[in-house]
Amino acid sequence: MKNWCPCGSRLAESHKGTAGHVAVLSGSPGKTGAATLICLGAGRVGAGLVTLLLLASLNPILEVKLTEAMTHPIAETAEQTAGPSALPGILEFLQGKQALAMGPGLSLHPETQELIRTLLLQAVCPMVLDADAFTAVAGHLELLSKVSSPKILTPHPGEMARLIGGSSRKVQENRLEIAAEFSQKHGVTLVLKGHRTVIAAPDGRLAINSSGNPAMASGGMGDALTGMIAGFLGQGYEPFEAACLGVYVHGAAADRCIREVASRGLLASDLLEHIPPVIGRLEGYTDLHESV
Repeated sequence: MKNWCPCGSRLAESHKGTAGHVAVLSGSPGKTGAATLICLGAGRVGAGLVTLLLLASLNPILEVKLTEAMTHPIAETAEQTAGPSALPGILEFLQGKQALAMGPGLSLHPETQELIRTLLLQAVCPMVLDADAFTAVAGHLELLSKVSSPKILTPHPGEMARLIGGSSRKVQENRLEIAAEFSQKHGVTLVLKGHRTVIAAPDGRLAINSSGNPAMASGGMGDALTGMIAGFLGQGYEPFEAACLGVYVHGAAADRCIREVASRGLLASDLLEHIPPVIGRLEGYTDLHESV
């Protein structure tokens, strides 16, 4: 499935069917922006196809917000949330898909949380979990070890604190140790976000990201990152590699943006168009190619 690498371009015969199909389960009333950013992030890093699984009542909204991504309405509860009734349709849709991004903006409704935990156990494709998915997992960490599919978790320090039952201060003071221990104990690839994001793999590999800047302190940045990591995962990169690429490209795209902004005022949507040039440089394109 993988058609390009950081040191070379895609194969000439590549097409959307060989570039991975990423499914996204995200969004609820008032939180459609999260779903949009995930889909755009996945597309910008090269996912061949992206489909948003969303509440049927929100489909008209996302049909307008999204152009390149497809939508797939799912059943919803009377409270306009995703619940167990949506499970059969989601599992059927996920057959043959290369990645699932799940959590942002999905809601904290008890039925939604139950759906997330069930999908975690039954989904057959690699997954990226973020935001509301952590609430569903917190207190049920034993589920992570029961999942056979590769899993990438992308918590910020506050979410990491909830997962381990500690404090944000403890997390920030022991970022490397906590990320490595959690990753190895639960068999997940962990992306501990923040200044110098830490990426930890179950086999003990650790990476510290060097890209990014303070202008990224705005809502939606994590949603875009979730989509980017899922996009790389869907193209066939193994979880640690997908996470490292996603985090680096995310920050490097923001670094390109900061040439035109100050240390604040950068929106998550602003960095999306800067993703392809960053990837182009990783593929070996010259400044001439980049300026065209």
